[in-house]
Amino acid sequence: MFTQVPQPLVYAEALLAQFASLSRAADSAALLGDFVRGLTELSGCELTQLYLLDATHTCLGMNAECLNGILQPREGASLPADYNGEQLLQFALCQNRVVCLSALSGSLHETSFLPPQATPWQSLLCVPLVNQQKAVEGLLLCASHRHINLQGFADSLGQLGSFVLGQLHLLQRLRQPSGDTRPAPVNVPSASGYGLIGKSAAMRQTYSLISKVLHSPYTVLLRGETGTGKEVVARAIHDCGPRRSQAFIVQNCAAFPENLLESELFGYRKGAFTGADRDRAGLFDAANGGTLLLDEIGDMPLSLQAKLLRVLQEGEIRPLGSNDTHKIDVRIIAATHRDLSVLVSEGKFREDLYYRLAQFPIELPALRQREGDILDLARYFADKACAFLQRDAVRWSDTALDHLSGYAFPGNVRELKGLVERAVLLCEGGELLAEHFSLRMEAMPEDSSLNLRERLEQVERSLLLDCLRKNDGNQTLAARELGLPRRTLLYRLGRLNINLGDFDG
Repeated sequence: MFTQVPQPLVYAEALLAQFASLSRAADSAALLGDFVRGLTELSGCELTQLYLLDATHTCLGMNAECLNGILQPREGASLPADYNGEQLLQFALCQNRVVCLSALSGSLHETSFLPPQATPWQSLLCVPLVNQQKAVEGLLLCASHRHINLQGFADSLGQLGSFVLGQLHLLQRLRQPSGDTRPAPVNVPSASGYGLIGKSAAMRQTYSLISKVLHSPYTVLLRGETGTGKEVVARAIHDCGPRRSQAFIVQNCAAFPENLLESELFGYRKGAFTGADRDRAGLFDAANGGTLLLDEIGDMPLSLQAKLLRVLQEGEIRPLGSNDTHKIDVRIIAATHRDLSVLVSEGKFREDLYYRLAQFPIELPALRQREGDILDLARYFADKACAFLQRDAVRWSDTALDHLSGYAFPGNVRELKGLVERAVLLCEGGELLAEHFSLRMEAMPEDSSLNLRERLEQVERSLLLDCLRKNDGNQTLAARELGLPRRTLLYRLGRLNINLGDFDG
Protein backbone atom coordinates (compact mmCIF):
# COMPACT_ATOMS: atom_id res chain seq x y z
CA MET A 1 0.00 0.00 0.00
CA PHE A 2 2.88 2.38 0.77
CA THR A 3 5.43 1.38 -1.89
CA GLN A 4 4.41 4.18 -4.30
CA VAL A 5 4.42 7.05 -1.78
CA PRO A 6 7.50 9.05 -0.76
CA GLN A 7 8.97 8.12 2.62
CA PRO A 8 6.67 5.13 3.21
CA LEU A 9 7.44 4.79 6.95
CA VAL A 10 6.82 8.47 7.68
CA TYR A 11 3.61 8.31 5.63
CA ALA A 12 2.38 5.20 7.48
CA GLU A 13 2.95 6.88 10.85
CA ALA A 14 1.08 10.01 9.69
CA LEU A 15 -1.81 7.88 8.39
CA LEU A 16 -2.08 6.02 11.70
CA ALA A 17 -2.12 9.35 13.54
CA GLN A 18 -5.02 10.50 11.34
CA PHE A 19 -7.02 7.36 12.18
CA ALA A 20 -6.46 8.02 15.89
CA SER A 21 -7.32 11.71 15.65
CA LEU A 22 -10.52 11.19 13.61
CA SER A 23 -11.75 8.54 16.04
CA ARG A 24 -11.92 11.25 18.74
CA ALA A 25 -14.04 13.74 16.73
CA ALA A 26 -16.97 14.98 18.84
CA ASP A 27 -19.41 15.89 16.07
CA SER A 28 -19.98 15.46 12.33
CA ALA A 29 -18.74 18.91 11.30
CA ALA A 30 -15.46 18.50 13.20
CA LEU A 31 -15.01 15.00 11.78
CA LEU A 32 -15.40 16.08 8.15
CA GLY A 33 -13.30 19.22 8.62
CA ASP A 34 -10.47 17.29 10.26
CA PHE A 35 -10.70 14.67 7.52
CA VAL A 36 -10.13 17.06 4.60
CA ARG A 37 -7.33 18.83 6.53
CA GLY A 38 -5.77 15.43 7.11
CA LEU A 39 -5.98 14.63 3.40
CA THR A 40 -4.03 17.81 2.67
CA GLU A 41 -1.25 16.79 5.05
CA LEU A 42 -1.08 13.21 3.78
CA SER A 43 -1.21 13.91 0.04
CA GLY A 44 0.69 17.22 -0.01
CA CYS A 45 -2.03 18.69 -2.25
CA GLU A 46 -3.23 22.29 -2.06
CA LEU A 47 -6.89 21.28 -2.41
CA THR A 48 -8.92 18.48 -0.85
CA GLN A 49 -12.69 18.00 -1.08
CA LEU A 50 -15.25 15.58 0.29
CA TYR A 51 -18.45 14.78 -1.62
CA LEU A 52 -21.24 12.69 -0.04
CA LEU A 53 -24.49 11.29 -1.43
CA ASP A 54 -27.64 12.56 0.26
CA ALA A 55 -30.08 10.35 2.17
CA THR A 56 -31.88 9.35 -1.04
CA HIS A 57 -28.60 8.41 -2.79
CA THR A 58 -29.59 10.54 -5.78
CA CYS A 59 -27.75 13.83 -5.19
CA LEU A 60 -24.03 14.40 -4.61
CA GLY A 61 -23.09 17.44 -2.53
CA MET A 62 -19.78 18.90 -1.38
CA ASN A 63 -19.64 18.54 2.40
CA ALA A 64 -16.14 19.78 3.17
CA GLU A 65 -13.26 21.55 1.40
CA CYS A 66 -9.74 22.56 2.42
CA LEU A 67 -7.81 25.02 0.22
CA ASN A 68 -4.19 25.94 0.96
CA GLY A 69 -4.50 24.57 4.49
CA ILE A 70 -7.65 26.61 5.29
CA LEU A 71 -11.02 24.95 5.81
CA GLN A 72 -13.51 26.62 3.46
CA PRO A 73 -16.98 27.65 4.72
CA ARG A 74 -19.81 25.71 3.15
CA GLU A 75 -22.54 28.09 2.05
CA GLY A 76 -25.78 26.54 0.89
CA ALA A 77 -25.91 28.58 -2.29
CA SER A 78 -22.49 27.36 -3.38
CA LEU A 79 -23.21 23.65 -2.99
CA PRO A 80 -23.49 21.73 -6.26
CA ALA A 81 -27.06 20.51 -6.61
CA ASP A 82 -26.31 17.52 -8.79
CA TYR A 83 -23.26 15.53 -9.87
CA ASN A 84 -24.74 14.46 -13.24
CA GLY A 85 -23.15 17.42 -15.00
CA GLU A 86 -19.68 16.62 -13.69
CA GLN A 87 -18.44 13.77 -15.83
CA LEU A 88 -15.30 13.01 -13.85
CA LEU A 89 -17.17 12.82 -10.54
CA GLN A 90 -19.98 10.84 -12.13
CA PHE A 91 -17.55 8.33 -13.61
CA ALA A 92 -15.75 7.75 -10.30
CA LEU A 93 -19.00 7.49 -8.34
CA CYS A 94 -21.08 5.33 -10.69
CA GLN A 95 -18.24 3.07 -11.87
CA ASN A 96 -16.60 2.83 -8.41
CA ARG A 97 -13.27 3.62 -10.11
CA VAL A 98 -10.31 5.70 -8.97
CA VAL A 99 -9.59 8.63 -11.30
CA CYS A 100 -5.98 9.87 -11.39
CA LEU A 101 -4.82 12.60 -13.80
CA SER A 102 -1.39 14.25 -13.89
CA ALA A 103 -1.77 16.67 -16.83
CA LEU A 104 -5.11 18.24 -16.08
CA SER A 105 -4.62 21.66 -17.66
CA GLY A 106 -3.89 20.22 -21.10
CA SER A 107 -6.79 17.77 -21.07
CA LEU A 108 -10.34 18.18 -22.30
CA HIS A 109 -11.84 17.15 -18.96
CA GLU A 110 -14.39 19.53 -17.46
CA THR A 111 -13.27 20.56 -13.94
CA SER A 112 -15.72 23.28 -12.91
CA PHE A 113 -15.99 21.58 -9.50
CA LEU A 114 -12.44 22.82 -8.73
CA PRO A 115 -12.18 26.39 -7.38
CA PRO A 116 -10.72 28.87 -9.92
CA GLN A 117 -7.08 29.79 -9.24
CA ALA A 118 -4.44 31.99 -10.90
CA THR A 119 -2.25 28.92 -11.32
CA PRO A 120 -4.01 26.09 -13.21
CA TRP A 121 -4.70 22.76 -11.56
CA GLN A 122 -2.44 20.04 -12.95
CA SER A 123 -2.89 16.86 -10.89
CA LEU A 124 -6.09 15.27 -9.60
CA LEU A 125 -7.03 12.18 -7.60
CA CYS A 126 -10.66 11.14 -7.08
CA VAL A 127 -11.35 8.10 -4.87
CA PRO A 128 -14.79 6.49 -4.26
CA LEU A 129 -15.71 6.06 -0.59
CA VAL A 130 -17.21 2.67 0.22
CA ASN A 131 -19.21 1.82 3.35
CA GLN A 132 -19.25 -1.45 5.31
CA GLN A 133 -21.89 -2.85 2.92
CA LYS A 134 -19.50 -2.27 -0.01
CA ALA A 135 -21.73 0.47 -1.46
CA VAL A 136 -20.33 3.79 -2.69
CA GLU A 137 -21.46 6.71 -0.51
CA GLY A 138 -19.26 9.52 -1.76
CA LEU A 139 -15.91 10.70 -3.11
CA LEU A 140 -12.71 12.22 -1.77
CA LEU A 141 -10.75 14.49 -4.08
CA CYS A 142 -7.18 15.81 -3.99
CA ALA A 143 -5.80 18.34 -6.48
CA SER A 144 -2.47 20.09 -6.94
CA HIS A 145 -0.96 22.84 -9.09
CA ARG A 146 2.09 20.59 -9.53
CA HIS A 147 2.56 17.67 -11.91
CA ILE A 148 2.65 14.76 -9.44
CA ASN A 149 1.46 11.17 -9.51
CA LEU A 150 -1.19 10.73 -6.81
CA GLN A 151 -2.14 7.13 -7.69
CA GLY A 152 -0.08 5.68 -4.83
CA PHE A 153 -2.27 7.44 -2.24
CA ALA A 154 -5.56 5.98 -3.52
CA ASP A 155 -5.77 2.77 -1.44
CA SER A 156 -4.73 4.23 1.90
CA LEU A 157 -6.85 7.40 1.55
CA GLY A 158 -9.82 5.28 0.45
CA GLN A 159 -9.55 3.18 3.61
CA LEU A 160 -9.28 6.32 5.73
CA GLY A 161 -12.41 7.67 4.01
CA SER A 162 -14.37 4.46 4.67
CA PHE A 163 -13.40 4.74 8.35
CA VAL A 164 -14.71 8.33 8.37
CA LEU A 165 -18.03 7.15 6.86
CA GLY A 166 -18.45 4.68 9.72
CA GLN A 167 -17.65 7.36 12.30
CA LEU A 168 -20.07 9.77 10.63
CA HIS A 169 -22.97 7.30 10.84
CA LEU A 170 -22.12 6.58 14.47
CA LEU A 171 -22.17 10.28 15.39
CA GLN A 172 -25.46 10.81 13.54
CA ARG A 173 -27.11 7.98 15.47
CA LEU A 174 -25.81 9.34 18.76
CA ARG A 175 -27.26 12.78 17.97
CA GLN A 176 -30.82 11.56 17.35
CA PRO A 177 -33.31 13.34 19.65
CA SER A 178 -33.69 11.63 23.02
CA GLY A 179 -37.47 11.56 22.56
CA ASP A 180 -37.05 9.40 19.46
CA THR A 181 -35.89 6.31 21.32
CA ARG A 182 -38.49 3.98 19.84
CA PRO A 183 -36.87 0.57 19.55
CA ALA A 184 -36.43 -0.83 16.08
CA PRO A 185 -39.48 -2.81 15.00
CA VAL A 186 -39.12 -6.54 15.21
CA ASN A 187 -40.60 -9.10 12.87
CA VAL A 188 -42.48 -10.95 15.59
CA PRO A 189 -44.83 -8.63 17.49
CA SER A 190 -46.05 -11.39 19.78
CA ALA A 191 -45.15 -14.93 20.72
CA SER A 192 -47.67 -16.26 18.19
CA GLY A 193 -46.98 -13.82 15.36
CA TYR A 194 -45.08 -16.26 13.09
CA GLY A 195 -42.96 -13.38 11.81
CA LEU A 196 -46.03 -11.39 10.77
CA ILE A 197 -46.65 -7.77 11.73
CA GLY A 198 -49.80 -6.82 13.62
CA LYS A 199 -51.47 -7.05 17.01
CA SER A 200 -55.08 -6.35 15.98
CA ALA A 201 -57.89 -8.73 16.86
CA ALA A 202 -58.20 -9.71 13.18
CA MET A 203 -54.52 -10.70 13.01
CA ARG A 204 -54.64 -12.54 16.33
CA GLN A 205 -57.44 -14.63 14.81
CA THR A 206 -55.20 -15.30 11.80
CA TYR A 207 -52.34 -16.39 14.09
CA SER A 208 -54.73 -18.76 15.87
CA LEU A 209 -55.78 -20.38 12.58
CA ILE A 210 -52.13 -20.74 11.49
CA SER A 211 -51.32 -22.51 14.76
CA LYS A 212 -54.10 -25.04 14.13
CA VAL A 213 -52.86 -26.06 10.71
CA LEU A 214 -49.11 -25.49 11.03
CA HIS A 215 -48.12 -29.08 11.82
CA SER A 216 -50.88 -30.83 9.89
CA PRO A 217 -50.75 -32.05 6.27
CA TYR A 218 -54.01 -30.31 5.35
CA THR A 219 -54.24 -28.16 2.24
CA VAL A 220 -54.65 -24.48 3.13
CA LEU A 221 -56.71 -22.02 1.10
CA LEU A 222 -55.73 -18.38 1.71
CA ARG A 223 -58.46 -15.95 0.77
CA GLY A 224 -58.49 -12.17 0.91
CA GLU A 225 -58.40 -8.99 -1.10
CA THR A 226 -55.47 -8.14 -3.34
CA GLY A 227 -52.48 -6.97 -1.33
CA THR A 228 -53.43 -8.52 2.02
CA GLY A 229 -50.23 -10.58 2.20
CA LYS A 230 -51.27 -14.06 1.13
CA GLU A 231 -47.78 -15.02 -0.03
CA VAL A 232 -46.28 -13.68 3.21
CA VAL A 233 -48.66 -15.85 5.27
CA ALA A 234 -47.92 -18.88 3.09
CA ARG A 235 -44.20 -18.41 3.66
CA ALA A 236 -44.81 -18.06 7.41
CA ILE A 237 -46.68 -21.39 7.42
CA HIS A 238 -43.74 -22.98 5.62
CA ASP A 239 -40.96 -21.34 7.63
CA CYS A 240 -42.53 -22.15 11.01
CA GLY A 241 -43.63 -25.67 10.12
CA PRO A 242 -41.87 -29.03 9.86
CA ARG A 243 -40.95 -28.48 6.18
CA ARG A 244 -38.90 -25.33 6.85
CA SER A 245 -35.62 -26.96 5.75
CA GLN A 246 -37.04 -27.81 2.32
CA ALA A 247 -37.99 -25.67 -0.68
CA PHE A 248 -40.73 -23.06 -0.72
CA ILE A 249 -41.84 -22.41 -4.31
CA VAL A 250 -44.42 -19.94 -5.62
CA GLN A 251 -46.30 -20.23 -8.91
CA ASN A 252 -48.82 -17.66 -10.11
CA CYS A 253 -51.47 -19.57 -12.03
CA ALA A 254 -52.49 -16.45 -13.95
CA ALA A 255 -48.98 -15.79 -15.24
CA PHE A 256 -48.84 -18.55 -17.90
CA PRO A 257 -51.14 -19.81 -20.67
CA GLU A 258 -52.60 -23.27 -20.09
CA ASN A 259 -50.01 -25.37 -21.96
CA LEU A 260 -47.03 -23.58 -20.43
CA LEU A 261 -48.51 -23.74 -16.91
CA GLU A 262 -48.96 -27.50 -17.20
CA SER A 263 -45.36 -28.10 -18.26
CA GLU A 264 -44.16 -25.68 -15.57
CA LEU A 265 -46.00 -27.58 -12.83
CA PHE A 266 -45.68 -31.19 -13.97
CA GLY A 267 -42.49 -31.10 -16.03
CA TYR A 268 -42.02 -33.01 -19.27
CA ARG A 269 -40.04 -35.73 -20.99
CA LYS A 270 -37.82 -35.32 -24.02
CA GLY A 271 -39.93 -35.24 -27.20
CA ALA A 272 -43.20 -34.44 -25.40
CA PHE A 273 -43.69 -31.45 -27.73
CA THR A 274 -41.78 -29.42 -30.26
CA GLY A 275 -38.73 -27.94 -28.56
CA ALA A 276 -38.66 -30.44 -25.69
CA ASP A 277 -35.09 -31.56 -26.34
CA ARG A 278 -34.46 -32.88 -22.83
CA ASP A 279 -36.23 -34.05 -19.69
CA ARG A 280 -37.27 -31.25 -17.35
CA ALA A 281 -38.57 -31.55 -13.80
CA GLY A 282 -41.62 -29.48 -12.88
CA LEU A 283 -42.35 -27.39 -9.82
CA PHE A 284 -44.08 -30.26 -8.03
CA ASP A 285 -40.80 -32.20 -8.18
CA ALA A 286 -38.78 -29.11 -7.27
CA ALA A 287 -40.94 -28.62 -4.18
CA ASN A 288 -40.82 -32.28 -3.15
CA GLY A 289 -40.56 -32.42 0.63
CA GLY A 290 -41.43 -28.74 0.88
CA THR A 291 -44.28 -26.36 0.05
CA LEU A 292 -45.78 -25.19 -3.23
CA LEU A 293 -47.91 -22.03 -3.22
CA LEU A 294 -50.37 -21.88 -6.10
CA ASP A 295 -51.25 -18.20 -6.22
CA GLU A 296 -54.40 -16.98 -8.04
CA ILE A 297 -55.72 -20.53 -8.13
CA GLY A 298 -59.05 -19.19 -9.39
CA ASP A 299 -57.41 -18.48 -12.77
CA MET A 300 -56.22 -22.08 -13.31
CA PRO A 301 -57.73 -23.58 -16.50
CA LEU A 302 -60.39 -26.29 -15.99
CA SER A 303 -58.32 -29.00 -17.69
CA LEU A 304 -55.45 -28.42 -15.28
CA GLN A 305 -57.82 -28.38 -12.30
CA ALA A 306 -58.58 -32.06 -12.89
CA LYS A 307 -54.86 -32.90 -12.83
CA LEU A 308 -54.33 -30.87 -9.68
CA LEU A 309 -57.18 -32.74 -8.00
CA ARG A 310 -55.40 -36.03 -8.72
CA VAL A 311 -52.21 -34.66 -7.17
CA LEU A 312 -54.11 -33.71 -4.02
CA GLN A 313 -55.95 -37.01 -3.80
CA GLU A 314 -53.27 -39.49 -4.87
CA GLY A 315 -50.04 -37.61 -4.16
CA GLU A 316 -48.60 -38.47 -7.56
CA ILE A 317 -47.90 -36.71 -10.86
CA ARG A 318 -47.30 -37.68 -14.46
CA PRO A 319 -44.99 -35.41 -16.51
CA LEU A 320 -46.00 -34.47 -20.03
CA GLY A 321 -44.92 -37.13 -22.54
CA SER A 322 -44.57 -39.83 -19.87
CA ASN A 323 -46.69 -42.96 -19.33
CA ASP A 324 -45.50 -43.36 -15.75
CA THR A 325 -46.55 -41.61 -12.58
CA HIS A 326 -44.41 -41.10 -9.52
CA LYS A 327 -45.14 -40.14 -5.94
CA ILE A 328 -44.38 -36.70 -4.50
CA ASP A 329 -44.62 -35.28 -1.00
CA VAL A 330 -45.60 -31.63 -1.37
CA ARG A 331 -47.70 -29.44 0.84
CA ILE A 332 -50.07 -27.40 -1.33
CA ILE A 333 -51.14 -23.92 -0.27
CA ALA A 334 -53.59 -22.19 -2.60
CA ALA A 335 -54.32 -18.47 -2.62
CA THR A 336 -56.93 -16.33 -4.34
CA HIS A 337 -58.62 -12.95 -4.08
CA ARG A 338 -61.67 -14.29 -5.94
CA ASP A 339 -64.73 -16.04 -4.50
CA LEU A 340 -64.23 -19.65 -5.62
CA SER A 341 -67.79 -20.60 -4.66
CA VAL A 342 -69.07 -18.05 -7.18
CA LEU A 343 -66.72 -19.45 -9.83
CA VAL A 344 -68.10 -22.93 -9.05
CA SER A 345 -71.67 -21.71 -9.60
CA GLU A 346 -70.58 -20.17 -12.93
CA GLY A 347 -68.97 -23.43 -14.05
CA LYS A 348 -65.48 -21.90 -14.10
CA PHE A 349 -64.07 -23.91 -11.20
CA ARG A 350 -64.46 -27.59 -10.35
CA GLU A 351 -66.66 -28.18 -7.35
CA ASP A 352 -64.71 -31.26 -6.20
CA LEU A 353 -61.44 -29.32 -6.35
CA TYR A 354 -62.98 -26.42 -4.47
CA TYR A 355 -63.98 -28.62 -1.53
CA ARG A 356 -60.58 -30.31 -1.57
CA LEU A 357 -58.75 -26.97 -1.52
CA ALA A 358 -61.06 -25.46 1.10
CA GLN A 359 -60.07 -28.16 3.57
CA PHE A 360 -58.74 -25.42 5.82
CA PRO A 361 -59.56 -21.88 4.65
CA ILE A 362 -57.94 -18.80 6.20
CA GLU A 363 -59.53 -15.43 5.41
CA LEU A 364 -56.91 -12.68 5.58
CA PRO A 365 -58.32 -9.38 6.85
CA ALA A 366 -58.19 -6.22 4.78
CA LEU A 367 -55.90 -3.53 6.20
CA ARG A 368 -58.90 -1.30 7.04
CA GLN A 369 -60.12 -4.10 9.35
CA ARG A 370 -56.81 -4.29 11.23
CA GLU A 371 -57.24 -1.52 13.76
CA GLY A 372 -53.91 -0.23 15.03
CA ASP A 373 -51.74 -2.25 12.61
CA ILE A 374 -51.28 0.44 9.96
CA LEU A 375 -48.74 2.43 11.97
CA ASP A 376 -46.78 -0.67 13.06
CA LEU A 377 -46.57 -1.81 9.43
CA ALA A 378 -45.64 1.68 8.22
CA ARG A 379 -42.75 1.95 10.69
CA TYR A 380 -41.58 -1.55 9.76
CA PHE A 381 -41.60 -0.78 6.02
CA ALA A 382 -39.83 2.54 6.60
CA ASP A 383 -37.03 0.89 8.57
CA LYS A 384 -36.67 -1.81 5.92
CA ALA A 385 -36.50 0.84 3.19
CA CYS A 386 -33.83 2.78 5.10
CA ALA A 387 -31.78 -0.38 5.55
CA PHE A 388 -32.09 -1.15 1.83
CA LEU A 389 -31.03 2.39 0.89
CA GLN A 390 -28.26 2.26 3.52
CA ARG A 391 -29.39 5.48 5.16
CA ASP A 392 -30.13 6.32 8.78
CA ALA A 393 -33.61 5.57 10.11
CA VAL A 394 -36.21 8.28 9.62
CA ARG A 395 -38.53 9.76 12.23
CA TRP A 396 -42.30 10.06 11.82
CA SER A 397 -44.14 13.34 12.21
CA ASP A 398 -47.54 13.27 13.91
CA THR A 399 -49.14 14.68 10.77
CA ALA A 400 -47.78 11.83 8.65
CA LEU A 401 -49.09 9.23 11.10
CA ASP A 402 -52.50 10.91 11.22
CA HIS A 403 -52.50 11.08 7.42
CA LEU A 404 -52.03 7.31 7.12
CA SER A 405 -54.46 6.49 9.91
CA GLY A 406 -57.29 8.25 8.08
CA TYR A 407 -56.85 6.38 4.79
CA ALA A 408 -58.83 3.26 3.77
CA PHE A 409 -56.00 1.57 1.76
CA PRO A 410 -57.97 -0.17 -1.01
CA GLY A 411 -54.68 -1.81 -2.06
CA ASN A 412 -54.12 -3.06 1.50
CA VAL A 413 -50.63 -3.89 2.80
CA ARG A 414 -49.07 -3.86 -0.66
CA GLU A 415 -50.28 -0.30 -1.22
CA LEU A 416 -49.03 0.79 2.21
CA LYS A 417 -45.60 -0.71 1.51
CA GLY A 418 -45.30 1.11 -1.81
CA LEU A 419 -46.43 4.42 -0.31
CA VAL A 420 -43.93 4.21 2.56
CA GLU A 421 -41.02 3.23 0.30
CA ARG A 422 -41.79 6.16 -2.00
CA ALA A 423 -42.05 8.51 0.99
CA VAL A 424 -38.62 7.41 2.26
CA LEU A 425 -37.14 8.18 -1.17
CA LEU A 426 -38.78 11.61 -1.20
CA CYS A 427 -37.69 12.42 2.35
CA GLU A 428 -34.53 14.53 2.14
CA GLY A 429 -34.35 15.22 5.88
CA GLY A 430 -34.68 12.86 8.78
CA GLU A 431 -38.45 13.15 9.25
CA LEU A 432 -41.36 11.81 7.20
CA LEU A 433 -44.05 14.44 6.64
CA ALA A 434 -47.62 14.24 5.35
CA GLU A 435 -46.62 15.74 2.00
CA HIS A 436 -44.33 12.76 1.33
CA PHE A 437 -47.42 10.53 0.95
CA SER A 438 -49.70 10.69 -2.09
CA LEU A 439 -52.97 9.14 -0.97
CA ARG A 440 -55.98 8.67 -3.23
CA MET A 441 -58.42 10.46 -0.97
CA GLU A 442 -61.98 10.53 -2.26
CA ALA A 443 -62.93 13.44 -0.08
CA MET A 444 -66.50 14.77 -0.11
CA PRO A 445 -66.65 18.41 -1.17
CA GLU A 446 -67.96 20.44 1.71
CA ASP A 447 -70.48 22.37 -0.37
CA SER A 448 -73.59 23.27 1.58
CA SER A 449 -75.32 24.27 -1.64
CA LEU A 450 -75.60 20.65 -2.82
CA ASN A 451 -79.10 19.28 -2.84
CA LEU A 452 -80.10 15.81 -1.64
CA ARG A 453 -79.76 14.16 -5.07
CA GLU A 454 -76.23 15.54 -5.57
CA ARG A 455 -75.12 14.40 -2.13
CA LEU A 456 -76.52 10.91 -2.73
CA GLU A 457 -74.61 10.77 -6.03
CA GLN A 458 -71.39 11.53 -4.13
CA VAL A 459 -72.03 8.65 -1.72
CA GLU A 460 -72.93 6.32 -4.61
CA ARG A 461 -69.81 7.30 -6.55
CA SER A 462 -67.58 6.61 -3.53
CA LEU A 463 -69.15 3.18 -2.95
CA LEU A 464 -68.79 2.16 -6.61
CA LEU A 465 -65.15 3.26 -6.75
CA ASP A 466 -64.27 1.35 -3.59
CA CYS A 467 -66.00 -1.80 -4.81
CA LEU A 468 -64.31 -1.69 -8.22
CA ARG A 469 -60.89 -1.22 -6.62
CA LYS A 470 -61.54 -4.09 -4.24
CA ASN A 471 -62.33 -6.37 -7.20
CA ASP A 472 -59.51 -5.11 -9.44
CA GLY A 473 -62.01 -3.53 -11.84
CA ASN A 474 -63.95 -6.78 -12.38
CA GLN A 475 -67.45 -5.50 -13.16
CA THR A 476 -69.19 -8.85 -12.70
CA LEU A 477 -67.77 -9.37 -9.21
CA ALA A 478 -68.45 -5.76 -8.27
CA ALA A 479 -72.06 -6.00 -9.45
CA ARG A 480 -72.59 -9.22 -7.52
CA GLU A 481 -71.16 -7.71 -4.34
CA LEU A 482 -73.39 -4.66 -4.70
CA GLY A 483 -76.45 -6.79 -5.43
CA LEU A 484 -76.96 -5.26 -8.87
CA PRO A 485 -77.35 -6.70 -12.36
CA ARG A 486 -74.20 -6.04 -14.34
CA ARG A 487 -76.18 -3.97 -16.85
CA THR A 488 -77.43 -1.72 -14.04
CA LEU A 489 -73.89 -1.29 -12.72
CA LEU A 490 -72.66 -0.20 -16.16
CA TYR A 491 -75.53 2.28 -16.42
CA ARG A 492 -74.68 3.80 -13.03
CA LEU A 493 -70.98 4.00 -13.90
CA GLY A 494 -71.80 5.87 -17.08
CA ARG A 495 -74.20 8.23 -15.33
CA LEU A 496 -71.56 9.10 -12.72
CA ASN A 497 -68.78 9.49 -15.36
CA ILE A 498 -66.60 6.75 -13.84
CA ASN A 499 -64.00 5.68 -16.39
CA LEU A 500 -63.71 1.89 -16.51
CA GLY A 501 -60.28 2.15 -18.12
CA ASP A 502 -58.84 3.30 -14.80
CA PHE A 503 -59.44 -0.18 -13.37
CA ASP A 504 -58.14 -2.41 -16.16
CA GLY A 505 -55.74 -5.11 -15.02
